Amino acid sequence: MGRLVYRWVADYNTANPPWEESMKKLTLVLALCIMSGPAFATCKSDAADKKLAGAALKSFMTKCERDATTTCETDSKDKKLAGAAKTSHMKKCVGDAVGGT
Repeated sequence: MGRLVYRWVADYNTANPPWEESMKKLTLVLALCIMSGPAFATCKSDAADKKLAGAALKSFMTKCERDATTTCETDSKDKKLAGAAKTSHMKKCVGDAVGGT
């Protein structure tokens, strides 16, 4: 029985790296993700980059919010959300895309 357990542990350790190595790799990946900055741009950041103001800013933000709503609506349908879950998802999704909350 002892040999069987030893063999199983040895086979398991060769198939799966030790936890320490896995944690080192995970830490490196997380550090790279954090240093890469935001994963996507928001409407507000795009408007700031383009230095929009006045009517141009209002027009840009309206179109951007409309596009975000359409995208989020499609995402809600794909996830088959309805009722309060859909409302919550839409609010968060559009808010993230616009950059308001």
